[in-house]
Amino acid sequence: MSDYQPSQPVAAVILAAGKGTRMKSDLPKVLHPIAGRPMIRHLLATVEALEPARIVVVTGREGEAVAKAVAPHATALQDPPLGTGHAVMAALPALDGFDQGTVLTLAGGDPFVSEATLRAMLAKREAGAAVVVVGFRPADPARYGRLVTDTAGGLERIVEFAEASPKERAISLCNGGYMAIDAALLRTLLGAIGNDNAKGEYYLTDIIAAARARGHACAVVECPETEVMGIDTRMDLAAAEKIAQQALRRRAMENGATLADPDSVHLCWDTKLGRDVTIGPFCVFGPGVEVADRVEIRAFSHLEGARVESGAVVGPYARLRPGAVIGPDAHVGNFVEVKNASLGKGAKANHLTYLGDASVGAGSNIGAGTITCNYDGFAKHRTEIGEGVFIGSNSALVAPVSVGDGAMVAAGSTITKDVPADALSVARGKQTDLAGAAKRFRDKRKK
Repeated sequence: MSDYQPSQPVAAVILAAGKGTRMKSDLPKVLHPIAGRPMIRHLLATVEALEPARIVVVTGREGEAVAKAVAPHATALQDPPLGTGHAVMAALPALDGFDQGTVLTLAGGDPFVSEATLRAMLAKREAGAAVVVVGFRPADPARYGRLVTDTAGGLERIVEFAEASPKERAISLCNGGYMAIDAALLRTLLGAIGNDNAKGEYYLTDIIAAARARGHACAVVECPETEVMGIDTRMDLAAAEKIAQQALRRRAMENGATLADPDSVHLCWDTKLGRDVTIGPFCVFGPGVEVADRVEIRAFSHLEGARVESGAVVGPYARLRPGAVIGPDAHVGNFVEVKNASLGKGAKANHLTYLGDASVGAGSNIGAGTITCNYDGFAKHRTEIGEGVFIGSNSALVAPVSVGDGAMVAAGSTITKDVPADALSVARGKQTDLAGAAKRFRDKRKK
């Protein structure tokens, strides 16, 4: 059922009103990043693949940041928060007119549910179940609620651990929290939920009893434990990052990239790696990196917002910042930083160089210690280096400035004016040798 195409409209309600107090953070829990993007955006991407008619995100009192992060999707305010059932009630105005099809209810702090699981839920819902609940079988059921099923596998009720009998606690099938609910019954079932409990809250799980009391069937779809992983603490966040990284590394290798030491490579959710790419140990990829075929990224390199064309070599110890474009067969070596700059085909900057707000033409060579002085204290300026240019070591190019095709800049020069094509530019103080001065200095110090 992983590729099931629903025949009825789908809407999704994502619960994101929790304060996440155990995260001990000023940032709302659902905005903490996993693999470089807020966890709720991972969930939204999965839901969006279903092409739902509506997505509503339920936020709390301080939900402005969440609303901005989930735009253009609608948001609904739950204030005060009175339980999961109350959160779905808060979303009802945004679901006005949606009374045919299926409403998925999901948790913004549980980002790993798969599209296959959601499609399986939709299939069972459209097969006749009023409510479909996701279940899982953890290695340690701990204090999870149990799903009590009949002999045919239909869901009879959800029993919280504290209220379960010894027999019910022996059940290995636990409540994962996600639901698919018949939109035509949603308001009726929510209206049947009460808050006569210790917390005075409305629990969404109570709609199972409400549906069964009205003669409607309920069902279960099972999924792996990782898909229902909730993130409530920094330790949970670290565990989630590990899961996400393992999946990204596996996908990269399945698509033809070589990771010399996979566990030490940190990828981003949107990292794009071509075929026959080789990545050395301890490389980090931030958002917005595209790497073409046959590229080598050597150890301890950091890339973010960069594009690397086919055949290029980057690193070791290189840093590519946003706006970096490394052309085909170009080389960026150790302790070279590139920001908002491009290297043309076959260009080389192999050692100890900063190229910011610059373009380097095809076949040019940038010597060790070269920097483009792009900031004058008030604004950034560009440096334009033509094709076939040689920049000698320890040179400073003070932008705005250009170096014409085929030109050479002598080592140690500070270039403040444009260099014509094919010219040799020398911009340094004249060397003066004082005969015997070194010996006289030493003799004086010894006395």
